[in-house]
Formats: sequence, structure tokens, C-alpha cells
Amino acid sequence: MNTATHLLADEEGASTAEYAIVTLAAVAFAGLLVAVLRSDGIRGMLQDIIERALSTA
Repeated sequence: MNTATHLLADEEGASTAEYAIVTLAAVAFAGLLVAVLRSDGIRGMLQDIIERALSTA
């Protein structure tokens, strides 16, 4: 196997890079979720849903 083929076939560190990408995506999603939940409209809607659920129980 020549050097170029060996370098292209080497997957060392690939799983670490995949974990890093997934972690960054999770952090970005969490940040987006926090921003959405801080809005008054969403907060009011969630509070209304919870109040209706608790009042029927």
C-alpha cells in the first residue's frame, strides 16, 4: 500500500471527530431550546398546557 492510499484509508481519530460534531450539535440545540423557552409567548403557552393538564386530573 503506498503512502497516499494508506493516509486515505486511515480512520484513526474518526470516532473522536464524530463525537465532537455530535457534541457541538447537542450544545447548539440546547442553546436554541433555551432561547425559545425564554420567550414570553412560548412560556405562556407551556404554562397554559400544564395548568389545563393539572386541572383535569
